[in-house]
Formats: sequence, structure tokens, C-alpha cells
Amino acid sequence: MGSIDGEIPAVWFLISSIGFVILTFIQYRNTGKSFNTIFLFIMAIIFFVSYIILLIPR
Repeated sequence: MGSIDGEIPAVWFLISSIGFVILTFIQYRNTGKSFNTIFLFIMAIIFFVSYIILLIPR
């Protein structure tokens, strides 16, 4: 078992970003360009940028 120390591994942000991209693609195919599609795409960008930020050494 892993310990719960309050730190989120960076890979979870990458996995979430990929999931949001897949959901964006499905949403775009079903409804076209809508508010929900744009929201999902923005969330994918935010999570991917968060992943990149966590990879930058301090």
C-alpha cells in the first residue's frame, strides 16, 4: 500500500488530460462545437499544463 502524504503524482495529471481529450473528441462528434466541448478542451489544457509544471525541476 502506498502512503497518503498529500502529494499527487504527476502522472495522474497526464492521465486526466488524456481522458479529457478523449471526452472532448466524443462530445465534439455528438454535438459539435458547444459550451461543453469547449469546457472539456480547456480542462484538458489545464491538466496538461499542470503536468508539465510538475515535471519542471525546482
